Amino acid sequence: MVFSNVKIWVPAFSFRVMVSWFLRPDSLLVWDDPEVRRRLSWYYSVMKRRRPPKFQIASSIYVGFDPEEPLEKLWRKHEEKSKEFDEVFEEVRDGVRREVRRVRPSFLDLKYAIVLKMLRSCTFCEWRCRLNREEGKFGVCRLDNVSRVSTYFLHWGEEAPLVPSGTIFFASCNSRCVFCQNWDISTDRNAGTPVEPEDLAGMMSLLERDGARNINFVGGEPTPNLHVVLGALTHSRARVPMLWNSNMYLSVEAMKLLREVIDIWLPDFKFGNDKCALRLSSLPRYFEVVSRNHKLISDWGADVIVRHLVLPNHVECCTKPVLEWIAENMPRALVNIMEQYRPEHLVLKHPEKYPDIARRPRYSEMEEAYSYARRLGLVYEPVS
Repeated sequence: MVFSNVKIWVPAFSFRVMVSWFLRPDSLLVWDDPEVRRRLSWYYSVMKRRRPPKFQIASSIYVGFDPEEPLEKLWRKHEEKSKEFDEVFEEVRDGVRREVRRVRPSFLDLKYAIVLKMLRSCTFCEWRCRLNREEGKFGVCRLDNVSRVSTYFLHWGEEAPLVPSGTIFFASCNSRCVFCQNWDISTDRNAGTPVEPEDLAGMMSLLERDGARNINFVGGEPTPNLHVVLGALTHSRARVPMLWNSNMYLSVEAMKLLREVIDIWLPDFKFGNDKCALRLSSLPRYFEVVSRNHKLISDWGADVIVRHLVLPNHVECCTKPVLEWIAENMPRALVNIMEQYRPEHLVLKHPEKYPDIARRPRYSEMEEAYSYARRLGLVYEPVS
């Protein structure tokens, strides 16, 4: 039966709630857990529109600067304003300050000026290629100054507190995971539509309008696109949390630029040692870099859900060391122990080269991972 002439009005929020119950009832029930509410308290307050996202707070802090000043001088001003941000953030978080108003030039504008200078000798990630991407050169990430978005949509498959998540998938990556499930976009720098900051800000607005609980910067890998992300935030009026979904092979400089604009972190922590990381993802100094960046998130007191993908035959060498490190160093973190590994990309093409990961993880391996997390006292979520 077709009701071609019948119009039914349903409030948008009610419709989103009904869709949530139908597709992911756990996305609503998860907030009944007091531990989740406590550990994701800032994210929850922004998601509920009780507090502004961090980038809006950053945009309310005035700072006088000249974009042509030396990078070192801009970083000194950034350090000063970071301290001021902490004071304002505390007032906003505690409800002492109810409103923030955008000013120009702002702390957010300063971040954008810094990242544009960094682009001329790129150190966005720990490869530190130091090539002038502004002039069209590119290093490991294979990106010049142009960012491309392969797709953006409401994602219903993320962790329960995050769905529906407004995911924006960037093309290319600074890692070389032989098992990448998004290899079609991570290995192709042209897999998408070129976007300017204004374009990205428009995508964010559309996702928010359609009911996104957050804006989820992902890929590929978002890190090589840091300049476009920060540029988009200078144009955006979004009221939803900003989420960084990354392999966490960022430089300290990139982490500092993101600290005051990201409301919740969704970082990967795949490998428990450098040998596995180098063989399977071609990332040198993996554990040093990724653990350092996870520790920064923890020290900042940021809301975080750490993702760990369980690889077959890697429970002892990777899963257990990663879980041990999280338990010891990230007391507030939620952990998603992921069981959806499957042979993809180069592993699927050449299983003889990667016999250890040429199958899905066994039930016994996943149970061992969950059991170990329980013994460590981690609050985790197995997601199939």
